[in-house]
Amino acid sequence: MQRVAQGLLVLELTSSGTALGIVTALQALPVLFFGAWGGVFADRMSKRNILYVTQALSGISSLIMGILIISGDIRLWMVYTLAVFLGFINVFDNPTRQVFVREMVGNKLLTNAVSLNSMEMNFARVIGPSIAGILVATVGLGACFVVDGFSYIIVIVMLYRMKAEELSPAVRLTRAKGQLMEGFRYVWSEPVLRNTLIMMAIIGTFTYEFSVVLPLFSEFTFETGASGYAALTAAMGVGAVIGGLYTAGRRKSTPLMLTISAFLFGCSMLITSITPSMAFAIAALVVVGFFSINYTSLGNVTLQLNSAPEMQGRVMSLWTIAFLGTTPIGGPLMGALGEHAGARWAILVGGIAALVAAWIGLLAIRQDRQKAAERGTA
Repeated sequence: MQRVAQGLLVLELTSSGTALGIVTALQALPVLFFGAWGGVFADRMSKRNILYVTQALSGISSLIMGILIISGDIRLWMVYTLAVFLGFINVFDNPTRQVFVREMVGNKLLTNAVSLNSMEMNFARVIGPSIAGILVATVGLGACFVVDGFSYIIVIVMLYRMKAEELSPAVRLTRAKGQLMEGFRYVWSEPVLRNTLIMMAIIGTFTYEFSVVLPLFSEFTFETGASGYAALTAAMGVGAVIGGLYTAGRRKSTPLMLTISAFLFGCSMLITSITPSMAFAIAALVVVGFFSINYTSLGNVTLQLNSAPEMQGRVMSLWTIAFLGTTPIGGPLMGALGEHAGARWAILVGGIAALVAAWIGLLAIRQDRQKAAERGTA
């Protein structure tokens, strides 16, 4: 709901794809510059206590936005300011939330849990846009943010109801100098972690800019406005739910599976870029949603299973940077491209980026096999 409402609000204030890209970029900018520190913090502190704070602040942010809209005082600079505030919340929330999944279920069920968690979040893309569309049409944009703000109360209650003795927390990192750089060196020294993050950085920069591209795709390509944007987002959500169920049924994640997923993700984006009508675009985005969640779930699990427990917060903070922190670069670029060349070109570039990432993954797999063969011969 919040994502749909924010996109519509910026377009209502500016009618600019570039402005939409900027607000998305501002929300991700803190993650780009400070995301790694969030990982260090997650390794040092109680994950559940961090989530209490971040979820409460997220709810307050939405309530402030809703009040400003309802009062008529909202201005673009205020949207920008709150976007930056949300970005700083995400610095700590994202790596903590992802590592917390492992604390809840352990290693054996991690693939299933990450996939189900991603599926659940994407299922919200089906429900949220529908609710947002109804609220925008009946009581206005402000109500979307107010309802979103109060919804965080439920999240905090669910965290409180968890039993501490049933969690499996990792050993907390003792505060010491050099822990940030230690995380960077660790990731760079592990080929699986390094290649997975490089692939995600490419896809995160150019492919995962849906909050920028889809409003333009609906508004200017098909001229269907808010209802069209909600339908496109919901279509991706439907595909993600199906993809999440499929991925959750699998017990492992390998670099080859991740590479194949990136390739199919890119192909589905290319198909979406040439769809002749809104109906075909909705159908294509179901497929995009399927491979989108398949790729992110496999990447997430690959990193967690191949990283040391005491390094997970820092490793997953780099995943967050690659996924969300690249938006300050990709958001304005894709927004400007979508505004001046057309949303189809922006989607096309996103598809090509995913194919490039798949090619990099394939090269890495071949190199690993060659090294293994050389060791066997020796």
